Amino acid sequence: MANILTNNVILTDGPIKGVERDTAGILAFKGIPFAAPPVGPLRWKSPRQPAPWKEVLDATKFGPTPWSALLGAPTPTPQSEDCLTVNVWTAAERDEKLPVMVWIYGGGFQFGSSATPDYDGSKLAEKGVVCVSFNYRLGPLGFLALPELDNEEHPSGNFGLQDQIAALRWVRNNIAAFGGDPDNITLFGESAGGHAVGLLMASPLSTGLFHKAILQSGAFWDTEHGPLPNFERARELGSMLTKKLGVSSISELRNLSAEVVTSAGSWNHNEDPVVTALGPSVDGYVLEQYPSQVFLQGRQMKIPMITGWNAVEDLFFRPRALPYSSPDAYKSAAERLFGSRTPEFLSLYPGETVEQAKASAEQLIGDMVISQQTWEAADLHFHHGITPVYVYHFTYTSAYSPLPAHGADLAFVFGTLRKNQIVSTAPPAGDEDKAFADRMITYWTNFAKFSDPNSPNPTLPHWPAYRGSSTDVLDLGNVIAPLDYPQARFRFIQSMRKDGVLPTDWVHNHLTSSDNRTNALNLTGAQDD
Repeated sequence: MANILTNNVILTDGPIKGVERDTAGILAFKGIPFAAPPVGPLRWKSPRQPAPWKEVLDATKFGPTPWSALLGAPTPTPQSEDCLTVNVWTAAERDEKLPVMVWIYGGGFQFGSSATPDYDGSKLAEKGVVCVSFNYRLGPLGFLALPELDNEEHPSGNFGLQDQIAALRWVRNNIAAFGGDPDNITLFGESAGGHAVGLLMASPLSTGLFHKAILQSGAFWDTEHGPLPNFERARELGSMLTKKLGVSSISELRNLSAEVVTSAGSWNHNEDPVVTALGPSVDGYVLEQYPSQVFLQGRQMKIPMITGWNAVEDLFFRPRALPYSSPDAYKSAAERLFGSRTPEFLSLYPGETVEQAKASAEQLIGDMVISQQTWEAADLHFHHGITPVYVYHFTYTSAYSPLPAHGADLAFVFGTLRKNQIVSTAPPAGDEDKAFADRMITYWTNFAKFSDPNSPNPTLPHWPAYRGSSTDVLDLGNVIAPLDYPQARFRFIQSMRKDGVLPTDWVHNHLTSSDNRTNALNLTGAQDD
């Protein structure tokens, strides 16, 4: 009996009581504080240690959802600034040292919550890992940069990333109490969460906090507008917010309600003021350089990596595509963006007809926002001799999941397969969906265990390690097999970088068009940039 792990656990900060083991043997612990509430004088400060407690803390319910800057975003629990909590799922017994998988949710750094049912870690825990998720500050509350804030402590702007680092420190210090191995932590995330994994791989503050990385549909937080903001631009954006709020001091800002601050920085996905949305920036502290530059120089964390993208990454970003109402409109926009290299661009993204221009514009926006940098992270990792690296292309479709769009992989990585999780009008998941989810979970948890998605006793198709070739990509589709994925489009965008960084003037040259709207599918839970 002494080795049985119960739902009563003692942490470094105090005792907690979680949910008793379910029929699959999974214990769940939810809403555990990993930092002090970032409220009042701690708003726009680095996360602080939580106050210790003596009474048993109820860890049976998720904590509050961070304040969202996306208009109309779903909130699985009430929103609050007091949101810095962590959740754990484990099937371990006491004193076991199981591999740990730590999840970072997406949402463009503007919305999201670890309480989202899609991110339930039970199915992963059933495969012999300890699964962890956590919240981090978003939008204006997580990424405001101002000179006045710089004077208070470190350079300001990346408080949300500092929350992520604080959560990883909490995992290192506490995960053994849940049967997890603090020396075997895999960090994984999708969309903005995948970008966050890439950013933390490039941050000097993350060294030693995780040992493997899975980047799903994200890497450097580059967009069609160019790279993430530099130090000066981040402070310009912060000043724009304070002017909009009509305040002139930090004390006035801190006296405003979280709702007022967040509403002033609200973000509308279709209208795309993402160029003025507050997100990660090169602050000289959390991020000393552009992440793509760090990867180009080979100074990122030298750890095993899985990375990949979905076949229809462009779906939610189509309103931001080049105009395609006519071939001339498309070519004119391309000339503004690519100048003398337009003929080369048009050979890869042709636009001789409206239909062709539409397809190319949509392909381009998916490549620029997600696919190219995800591939490039793997390519640079490999070419600096950092192995192993594994690359996938998600193409799976079924009646339940009819389009491999941005975010469609999540239901299968977590095995949640909820009705309406991917498409609101789709039928429930079938046996083939459950079987495919089990395959993806097995690949992901194998990687956490062995630094290799292939099991020592193979039961799944072999996943080849990436060696720089177009054939070193696994098609995660209805038939799982190696895929020859052409790299010419990605190489072209890569060639536009200078010292690893995309042109910052793309923000001025990139065009959007109000006719670039899609009603293709009502996808739910996958609108995270």
